[in-house]
Amino acid sequence: MNIDCHVDPACPFAWATSRWLTDVAGRHDDVTLTLRQMSLAVLNADAIASGNMDPGMAHHMEISRAGGRLLAAAPDESFAELYAALGRRIHLDHADVDTDVARAALEECGLDPALAAAIDDPAHDAAVADAHAAAVAAYGEPSGTPLVTVDGRTFFGPVITEIPTGDAADDLLDALAVVARTPAFAQLQRPRSGPPTLTTTQED
Repeated sequence: MNIDCHVDPACPFAWATSRWLTDVAGRHDDVTLTLRQMSLAVLNADAIASGNMDPGMAHHMEISRAGGRLLAAAPDESFAELYAALGRRIHLDHADVDTDVARAALEECGLDPALAAAIDDPAHDAAVADAHAAAVAAYGEPSGTPLVTVDGRTFFGPVITEIPTGDAADDLLDALAVVARTPAFAQLQRPRSGPPTLTTTQED
């Protein structure tokens, strides 16, 4: 099974889905996972430009922009590792993406810490926009994150509020695989109870 997961570094739901898929792929030789970038800052560019965004969401977009630039500046083969290093700082340590945080994430991955300057460099915005456009093209219309492609079929979600492990993680992947094999499937949704719980026993 080939899976692409399109993530924005600021989105906690994308983080939860990516951690679940990373765990499953690491335990199953028949699952190949590729993490790819999309951008909530690009998706919400008009709202950002209007200046009418509430402060909490505006801060969220700042994290998206800075984190996206950093991911775009790093080598493609380092994306998953850098996303994980950055994501732990954003979602578990509740850190902003400043120069010190960016440098620490880069050093953890054995990358040049000088790349931390990318967070303030709009020269990387075109690469972020291109990555976002590829995610939109895979899904077929503008959407939030996570977007997950299973053997060529792309979905918004799964959006999860806890990170499953073990048998529960495998069961969720099996369910997604069945949905992906069903061409007529279009949508399944229920209300969310709040933000996701982002720690697992593997990260405690």
